[in-house]
Amino acid sequence: MSVRVVTLPRGADAATFAARAKAHGADALEVRDDLTETAEPGPLPLLLAHRGGQGFGVRGQWEDRAGGEIASVHFERPLTPEEAERHWAGCTARYLKHVEPLGDPTSGARLLETQARLVARFGEGRVTVLATGDCALPWRAILARRNAFDYLALDATTASAPGQRLMADAVRAGDAPGPRLAIIGHQIAHARSPRLHAQPFDRWDLPPDAPVRELVDALRDHYRGFAITAPFKRAFGDDAVNTLVRRPTGWATYNTDVDGARAVVKRHGARDFTVLGDGGAAWALRRAGARAVLKAAEVTRVSGDVFWTWPAHVSAPAALRLDGARVFVIAYGAPATRIAGRIRVLGGTPVRAGHTWFIAQARAQRRLWWEAS
Repeated sequence: MSVRVVTLPRGADAATFAARAKAHGADALEVRDDLTETAEPGPLPLLLAHRGGQGFGVRGQWEDRAGGEIASVHFERPLTPEEAERHWAGCTARYLKHVEPLGDPTSGARLLETQARLVARFGEGRVTVLATGDCALPWRAILARRNAFDYLALDATTASAPGQRLMADAVRAGDAPGPRLAIIGHQIAHARSPRLHAQPFDRWDLPPDAPVRELVDALRDHYRGFAITAPFKRAFGDDAVNTLVRRPTGWATYNTDVDGARAVVKRHGARDFTVLGDGGAAWALRRAGARAVLKAAEVTRVSGDVFWTWPAHVSAPAALRLDGARVFVIAYGAPATRIAGRIRVLGGTPVRAGHTWFIAQARAQRRLWWEAS
């Protein structure tokens, strides 16, 4: 298993941060001289990284544990495997760390070949190959299987490079073998799918304009299925899609949100209801019996039973008023709490329905993924 590494953020107390990181599964703390000026021994072994600062006046503890130095190079452009191999040909360090921009989001197979060549030359357990960029995460998840060091984010606010996985996801996946699963969305650090489904299960937190169709095709050999959430539910067809299942000839598409919508409607007896928003969840609610689906520009005063489908980071229309409406919140966790607060301010009564929806649609996804090729 790769050594799990977190980077000390700028301004953070090293001892406190390291203790928290260790409790969540970190094996080592990287201290970069462009982020901090001192490096003191603490509860985790240190990796001292010279990244354009003044360097450090003390040696780290890592040599005691790992037995050698790390030669690290951050390249300014994507390299071909041949270029990478030529660069590292004369390396004598105990470990080497090769970092480069991903470039074309679908080009990660290049990095897998680079990793394979360097491992063949230097041996297992000595090589780390990393990609950086907004779409690098899925490739980093695959590269981690053979990397000596896995550089991770302790949480969504402490990532030291774009494309890092969350520590919790890496710890949960462990060394689970076989093709992976993942959830694909934007601002999904709160998503609970990785806790519920079979491992390894990744969290692809991507920019809204990411080429998700091309990404899942490029990573087809490594993943057997995906959960799709906002804003990508319409990226795979005219109808909203929240589930992909790998088949011999391509990806089969489904929407198990219909199962979630019907479960909430049945549990709360919401036979005649209005939907706020026209995204993927609204598509499912139409099939569960919605009488009306209102786009943001159409919303003013609403009463009766209402489903709120806008994500927490999307502002409600300024004209919206909820005249004593019973408003079902299909988000969960912290986003649901924020949405519920808005609903009260607007005059409605929030009903937390996210867990009912989530469990019903997740059970349907699980059945589908068992069929994956």
